[in-house]
Amino acid sequence: MIRAGAVILSLTATQANAADFYFCWIGANDYTMTGQMTIPDAALGQPMVTEADVTRFKIAGYQAGSLLGKWDMASRQDGASWMLRYDPGRAVFVTPGELGLGVTQAWNANGNANDCGNPGFGFNLGNYAQDFCLDGQWVEESGMPPDTPFLVSPVPIDPYCRTYAPVS
Repeated sequence: MIRAGAVILSLTATQANAADFYFCWIGANDYTMTGQMTIPDAALGQPMVTEADVTRFKIAGYQAGSLLGKWDMASRQDGASWMLRYDPGRAVFVTPGELGLGVTQAWNANGNANDCGNPGFGFNLGNYAQDFCLDGQWVEESGMPPDTPFLVSPVPIDPYCRTYAPVS
């Protein structure tokens, strides 16, 4: 019984030392994406948070409000693209122009947005565009210019970037 209590106490302490963040991306042609990530408090003091710091991450993509697909780091396949660059001081995902990199966000989608699996869903923020990958194909019509700001919020949001809609 003591062991179970210690586990519960440990889980509570871990959850108390992390923060949840939410984001909503608005692409072209009524494409949107919601997401959620959990970052330990210790990592939030760094100038840049990477995929190595995030303890939970999930996204869901939509077109005209209809779900296209989901992805989360917990179910990540070996070799799947997974890169994240988040500036906690400004509450933004960093763009390639800011870091001088070709890609700064690769969430189950590489720089060509063509490796998300079939079936599969992913998002890429590279030096050509911010866009989706769906079923192993680049969704060109979802694209936004690469330096479009991509903000992060402490408040949950829906597929239209308005109110709460959890990614499950």
